[in-house]
Amino acid sequence: MRLPDTLRPPRPTRVLRVRSADGTMLHAEVHGPKDAPTVVFSHGWTCSTLVWLPILRVLGDSIRAVLYDQRGHGRSETPRRSGYSTTALADDLCAVLHATVPRGTRVAVVGHSMGGMTLMAAADRPEFRSRVAAALLASTGSHELVPGAHVVGGPSLLRSAFHRMLLTAPLPLGPITPLTRAGLRYVTMSPGSSPEMVDLCVRMVHACRALPRARWGAVLRDLDLSAAVPRLDIPTRVLVGTADRLTPPFHARRLAEALPACEKLTLLPGLGHMTPLEAPEQVSAELQELLRSHVAPAAATDSAAPPLEEAQ
Repeated sequence: MRLPDTLRPPRPTRVLRVRSADGTMLHAEVHGPKDAPTVVFSHGWTCSTLVWLPILRVLGDSIRAVLYDQRGHGRSETPRRSGYSTTALADDLCAVLHATVPRGTRVAVVGHSMGGMTLMAAADRPEFRSRVAAALLASTGSHELVPGAHVVGGPSLLRSAFHRMLLTAPLPLGPITPLTRAGLRYVTMSPGSSPEMVDLCVRMVHACRALPRARWGAVLRDLDLSAAVPRLDIPTRVLVGTADRLTPPFHARRLAEALPACEKLTLLPGLGHMTPLEAPEQVSAELQELLRSHVAPAAATDSAAPPLEEAQ
């Protein structure tokens, strides 16, 4: 699928291959000037670095953005069968922080959906605590994802069975058709989403490989990070669309109550689960407020610990 010129990925200033704790190689890239405040972005299930393009367009060169593909997604490696867990998500984020954030620098982190769960899982890691000053959690939850989802109605047992199947079925999605496009928009976005953003969402989800999609879905099905939430004790903001079918607003309210340093809960009226695509201006505004309050511009250096492999 050809994206419009306005949504073509910008050319990164640096491209990296980062080795995680179990040897899985991750694709990461850096955008923006070295002396701007750094933000590390962690994307959600079935997405890729492409989900952050609208936000990069809004923020331009005002930030140094670090993007990476979660394992099994985008250009990162597919892990071994044992490599799917919230521990692995935390390992990957910490490896990216070590490779891209200079020692002594404090950054903001943004997690959407499974990316938000990644931040929760990493909250007590030394690499995270020594480098992260503030966090933004978008469209995410810590537990009870299956019973809480509202993709379909009906009796709770049937609804939960459908949601479990939606998460874990290892089936190829097939070609992009008007029907699959409409289905993905219904599940993940609001009816008023722009055609360009729907196209970008469809492109990402269809590009996600079937087996990693299903194995990560099984992790989400059984997810319980409720004990990890209180350990995310840095200044944090939470946002969610009021029409989010996958992580409805009660998840955000529960997070806001449990987080020790939650500064703000933002409800975006009528929006769905893909808030970085549906509301890049609002997400960017929340992020800019966090940066102004908690993250200083970095020194003009890029002297983070080097990854094992790097390509320009």
